[in-house]
Amino acid sequence: MRFKKASALFIALAVVGVACGSSSSSTTKSTTAGTTPAGGTTPAGTNAPATGATLVIATDLPLQGASKDASADTNNAVQLVIDQAGGKAGAYTITLKTYDNSTAAKGGWDDATCAKNASDHVANKSEVAVMGTYNSGCAKIEVPVLNQDPSGPMLIVSHANTNPGLTKAWNPGEPDKYYPTGVRNYGRVIATDDYQGSADAQFAKQDLKVTKCVVLNDAQTYGVGVATAFKAEAKKQGIEIVADQAWDAKQPNYTALFEGLKSLNPDCVFLGGINDNNGEQLIKDKVSVLGPNKGAVKLIAPDGFTGYPTVEKLAEAQDMYISFAGLPASELIKAGGAGAKFVTDFKTKYGHDPASAYAIYGAAAMQYIMASVAASDGTRKGVLQAAFSGKITITKDKSVIGKEFSIDTKSGDVTVRDMSIQLLTGNVETFLKAWPVA
Repeated sequence: MRFKKASALFIALAVVGVACGSSSSSTTKSTTAGTTPAGGTTPAGTNAPATGATLVIATDLPLQGASKDASADTNNAVQLVIDQAGGKAGAYTITLKTYDNSTAAKGGWDDATCAKNASDHVANKSEVAVMGTYNSGCAKIEVPVLNQDPSGPMLIVSHANTNPGLTKAWNPGEPDKYYPTGVRNYGRVIATDDYQGSADAQFAKQDLKVTKCVVLNDAQTYGVGVATAFKAEAKKQGIEIVADQAWDAKQPNYTALFEGLKSLNPDCVFLGGINDNNGEQLIKDKVSVLGPNKGAVKLIAPDGFTGYPTVEKLAEAQDMYISFAGLPASELIKAGGAGAKFVTDFKTKYGHDPASAYAIYGAAAMQYIMASVAASDGTRKGVLQAAFSGKITITKDKSVIGKEFSIDTKSGDVTVRDMSIQLLTGNVETFLKAWPVA
């Protein structure tokens, strides 16, 4: 899921800063003590770590602002995966290092911080892979830097990036411009917005029977992308797009915006963007001008609005529909198996349900990374080669998302695609139905 267009300036700054030291905005958790055990051996003729050496896998998430709860529980879920594996990936001991790509001033992810983190990942020679990022715009800054790592490319696997351009042709130059070496080093375990936007439009027409929609976007990578997909499918479904414009996240309110749209008589408003960008004020003013979401004008939002306790408790947000590019924890529990067990284990260890379904997908991404490390020689290059070898599959009996999955070796996209429609009611996001993905 999620976001702001990566400028060429910040990508260039990140590449220049590859030799920088480690990030001051990160912390390290050791899962087991010690490094190389007695008797550890290094493969002859290689620079690979000794068998049994300690390797670092990083997470790169926004730990401040509206996404902090989701990110904190993603780190918790990732740590739980490591703990349940006994702190081991094959012959290697694994340590988790957490990076924060947000700033307090931004209240969310920050271009310059993403650029610095990318440089720090490369500079930290103990790191072999990255789990992240949460926001697609941040990934578009970091991936090219990790791709040019002289000892790599360095593997990065996301649990939440849904912008299609990271893996497939979407905007001019995509996705090739993110892979300057010509080698793919990015994968994800979540479906993309070309599917999500389409599912939202199909649901709007087929289930809600809407005919005239206003489409708003937050002018960021994710928001524009999912709004574009929604518009394209809406037209196929026979929905008229009566307005299509961006909202300014810095505005104190949007009363004038909705007053201007009222005369168009929409029966649907689609919010292409993230809650971090003043989304709650947008929701409040939609209701104050166009009426409650259960009334004549339905409110639909993508996963940029899922997993926010402040949204769930907002009176004006009740009865809005929120899609999610995956399956929520409630459905994993119902399905039983490894997915249900992981959700239960999470609650047992941390005393609460995951703040966001993306926490579980973070765990899935970590499973894939650890399997790649286990199958490698312990070097960045070796981990990447294993990840894209076509030999890594997380089987159903092990998968925290309850389904067997792997990553396509050509694109980096996950091989299983799920889409959910949720209804926010009674201050809780309630699973409404799964939506088939073509």
